[in-house]
Amino acid sequence: MLSVTNLHIAVEDKEVVHGLDLTVDTGEIHAIMGPNGSGKSTLVNTLMGHPKYTVISGSAHMNGEELLEKEPWERAIAGLFLAFQYPKEISGVSLRSFLFAAYNAQMTVRNPENTKISPIKFKKFLAEHMKELHMDPSFAERSLNQGFSGGEKKKAEVLQMSILKPSLALLDETDSGLDIDALKIVSDGVNRLRSPEFSAVIVTHYTRILQYIKPDRIHVMVAGKIVRSGGFELAEELEREGYAKYGVSDERPVVPLDQS
Repeated sequence: MLSVTNLHIAVEDKEVVHGLDLTVDTGEIHAIMGPNGSGKSTLVNTLMGHPKYTVISGSAHMNGEELLEKEPWERAIAGLFLAFQYPKEISGVSLRSFLFAAYNAQMTVRNPENTKISPIKFKKFLAEHMKELHMDPSFAERSLNQGFSGGEKKKAEVLQMSILKPSLALLDETDSGLDIDALKIVSDGVNRLRSPEFSAVIVTHYTRILQYIKPDRIHVMVAGKIVRSGGFELAEELEREGYAKYGVSDERPVVPLDQS
């Protein structure tokens, strides 16, 4: 599904990711953990095509195709999705209108023979997905993320993912700022998508989301490189010992107090 080889990334002429390698097979969920400033968000934003990040060298292939040569919209059409750490507010565009346009665009571009869904059918389709995430139906008519709490924004990101059904989702600290109830709802939304056709990379600073979304592999990223990979026991080790053995002093992915 995803193969990243010797990837070097710069931000404002400063190299942040130094020769990173990562392979995610179809149907797998991977988690990338690491201290602040290790390059985790840089990696996933670069894979999605954010113009702030510059690829110095290396490659990234998705389903055998070179990902880095595609425009962001082409990556989305190919089945790539990024859930933002800090979702943007878009005034004047309702959540329903946004998703209606995105859904029809993806369906018809992927297969020109597909018929666009009608506004009435989509309204019902959206309501069903919002119910699964315990979202108030009125949020569909509000401007995208405007006036949403942190937890509501993250639910809206997972809602978008459940509607668009990507083949590879990049989740950039989707768990940050969530109380325990919202975390369970968001995790359930991700788990419902698990299938042999769905893969995901979860970027997280904490271990608690991994209690609800069990990853197939966990990677430790420090100073722009993946320095270790393993199973769930690696997350438990990090929670106990922190990143000291990797040259990072006094920082641990501890479980934070619930936030509202």
